[in-house]
Amino acid sequence: MSRETIERKCILEGNVKPQSELLRFVELNNALLPDFNKKLPGKGMYITNNRFSLEKALEKKLFHKVSRHNLKIAEDFMEMVEGLIKRKALDSLNLARKSGALVTGFEKVKEAVKKNKVSFIIEATDAGADGKEKVALFAKNIEIFNLFSIDELDMGLNKENTVHIAILKSDIATMVYQNLKRYQNFLSNGEDNK
Repeated sequence: MSRETIERKCILEGNVKPQSELLRFVELNNALLPDFNKKLPGKGMYITNNRFSLEKALEKKLFHKVSRHNLKIAEDFMEMVEGLIKRKALDSLNLARKSGALVTGFEKVKEAVKKNKVSFIIEATDAGADGKEKVALFAKNIEIFNLFSIDELDMGLNKENTVHIAILKSDIATMVYQNLKRYQNFLSNGEDNK
């Protein structure tokens, strides 16, 4: 399953990186648009996937320089970008739920971990401290994501009181992991990226 890694250059850092570590933007009708699904026409402009890098590129007007146009950039551009990445992460959780590759609830997560069925865990940011400690104890070396509040998880999964989620080992787990990691990296200050 060796697929060649496609690499692109970050317009801020000048480094060449795998496309999976970058955010793609395009100029369309003289406006700057995010194109994370790589479906829009035009030459891509790439930025390392974190909020800090995107803010710096906007401050330095790098998108204008690369495109050689004075691009229209929405006032809420940063919020729009973050919202798209977050939505994709939540949507991937819902796909995992629909495919049966996700369990919710403390006891079900614990049981799945005991049976060695868990790829990784998602825990609500506003989960209780004692619940977080208990999950950390039984999860041991399993990665735990803390990216969404209970309300956000409830809305994303169309459930109530979603605090603990286990993504089961499955084909869909990789896609969910990549989307969660992308959102986590975007929220970082840039120092956490590999």
